[in-house]
Amino acid sequence: MNMLSRRGFLAASAAAIGAAHLPRIAFAQGVAPISLSAATRTLDIDGRAATVFGLAGPGGQGLILDPGQRFRVDLTNDLDVGTIIHWHGQIPPNAQDGVPDMPMPLLAPGETRSYDFEARPGTHWMHSHVPTQEMQLLAAPLIVRSAEDVAADRQDVVMFLHDFSFKAPEEVLAEIGAGHGGGHGAGHGAGALPDQGAPMGGMGAMQGMDHGAMGHGATGGMPMGNMPRMGGMMGMGGQMGGMAMDLNDYDWDAYLANDRTLSDPEVVQVERGGRIRLRVINAAAATVFWIETGGAEARLVAVDGHAVEPLAGTRFGLAMGQRLDIEIDLPHEGGAWPILALREGARERTGLILATQGAEVRRLDAMADAEAPAFDTDLAQEARLIALDALPDRPVDRSQMLMLGGSMQPYVWTINGAVWGQHQPITARSGERVVLSFHNMSMMAHPMHLHGHVFQVVGLNGRRVVGALRDTVHVPPMSMVDVALDVGEAARWMLHCHHMPHLTTGMMTEFAVTASV
Repeated sequence: MNMLSRRGFLAASAAAIGAAHLPRIAFAQGVAPISLSAATRTLDIDGRAATVFGLAGPGGQGLILDPGQRFRVDLTNDLDVGTIIHWHGQIPPNAQDGVPDMPMPLLAPGETRSYDFEARPGTHWMHSHVPTQEMQLLAAPLIVRSAEDVAADRQDVVMFLHDFSFKAPEEVLAEIGAGHGGGHGAGHGAGALPDQGAPMGGMGAMQGMDHGAMGHGATGGMPMGNMPRMGGMMGMGGQMGGMAMDLNDYDWDAYLANDRTLSDPEVVQVERGGRIRLRVINAAAATVFWIETGGAEARLVAVDGHAVEPLAGTRFGLAMGQRLDIEIDLPHEGGAWPILALREGARERTGLILATQGAEVRRLDAMADAEAPAFDTDLAQEARLIALDALPDRPVDRSQMLMLGGSMQPYVWTINGAVWGQHQPITARSGERVVLSFHNMSMMAHPMHLHGHVFQVVGLNGRRVVGALRDTVHVPPMSMVDVALDVGEAARWMLHCHHMPHLTTGMMTEFAVTASV
């Protein structure tokens, strides 16, 4: 391998360069509201200037809150278009959730809106809930530290992942919808892509699908005896019972880790023998990644901001909207350790480098020697995750099935056979224990995200589990994932796929909560 040379990137100056180009995260201090701005910025992507969006706090992109600190933020829209920000992983009052017209409208250019709610600890993020704006990188980390984080002898490192195109998002979506997006293992559709952007009112009060009380259990699991076992249908490399699943329906121009590619990666100075807490956030529009720690000893300790029983390994995957906290114990010898994000089903990769002072940092090619496998097609990773703080035992009050459908030809994706605007809300009452069963009958995976709630994975392809607490769950093709939750505030909450082209074509519905009687 050749030594990195761009921007004078030599081993002797690795620490300085890493500090200079790291997207700094602002430490929120005091009781006064924190100023956060949605604004344009310019990135250097492989030597080419790119104008993108961003969320700038007092010290740079993103925010870090200290233990017990409330989320008190004044958000200003410095863009020339309306926008709104969703606080992904947080549970604010519904009026502050950040979905257009559910119930607040977009912030007009120049408008400031205030937010104030109790922050939930963990690795989270914030992003526009207008899909085309998220595709323009209107997103940033939101880290809420716990008392244990402050007391621990370890170094926090954030890895914020994006996919990126120099083309306008509308052009990207049109290419995907017309079947010209490229991609590895992707099918090709036909027809124009409807512009359904974000929810903008017009929602009825139709009753949701209610299959009644389908079961009771310690963690809200469903009776699984009559459910098909589908986990064995999927093979490696995206093969499923002789059929190829659809992966990566667009070939992006670049894959970014903290706004940079492997031609000029961020280098984080670390201590010999130190412990790292790597907070990985998948903010990509349509890319699933594997995180590979290589020669560094690692264990997965949290997903979506919630602790799990430590899971040792060197490769962990995450879908769009998901987060991973990975603890890494570095050797006592000095050196450099690449932390790579591998695009599923493809050779492209990005990442950052952990390096001790004076270590030799070598250039890494943005293309791996071989394609990474498809992510968790048999739900093996999900099955190994066990929550450290599971939901309390209680009977299930309501269970509902959500059928996930769609195809590449035509490019339309649905929940219960309907797109947004024709959807039938999923209904529940505040205080109920509800089980939602995501049954994916399509040949593409779907990361399903529910606003305003935390849920626990309780069933995988007909097998009951006591799984991780999450807010976004990956549902592979021809698979079923059951999640249990305790219903919160009576309001209309968004429930959708976090694959932006899928959301844009209508793969979203409401979780409509009414007050308890």
